[in-house]
Amino acid sequence: MSVCSDKWIRRMAKERGMIEPFIDGQIKTRDDGSRAISYGLSSYGYDLRVSREFKVFTNVFNTVVDPKNFDPKSFVDIDTDVCIVPPNSFALARSVEYFRIPREALTICVGKSTYARCGIIVNVTPFEPEWEGHVTLEISNTTPLPAKIYANEGLAQVVFFAADEECETSYADRGGKYMKQTGIAIPRM
Repeated sequence: MSVCSDKWIRRMAKERGMIEPFIDGQIKTRDDGSRAISYGLSSYGYDLRVSREFKVFTNVFNTVVDPKNFDPKSFVDIDTDVCIVPPNSFALARSVEYFRIPREALTICVGKSTYARCGIIVNVTPFEPEWEGHVTLEISNTTPLPAKIYANEGLAQVVFFAADEECETSYADRGGKYMKQTGIAIPRM
């Protein structure tokens, strides 16, 4: 397995629709000219954007967090340009981009340093071969203060790896439960 370059990512985006919409280069400013947390194609990865849709965790109903029986009332749905994540809490969001991972590839997604240096951690599981959809992003605020997340700006970097040979069984072959997700997917069993 080897890390994929910007040339490989650009080719897969154009030929196979691997990333839509695809930004060919780094964008560092908003439409109004103000600074933005960068997004788009980088040397060996792609910086995805977070959409305006957020599910902010709340303990108002005092439920137990159970991955086998998750209560959707644990979240408050918000549509906003700036999401405030409460102290020592988290939010779910989704990427602006829709991904279609080739059968011969795997990705690892890590948070951007701008957020990490503020105590904001982004967690995403690998995008497996032939998985497709909007990425559900988990954003943890590890600080004792509220934290701002900016919609339509960079949140995490996707690093692509190409395999020496195709996998025997892909995510699509297994009928993965998070296949072709278009919104924010909460835990499913």
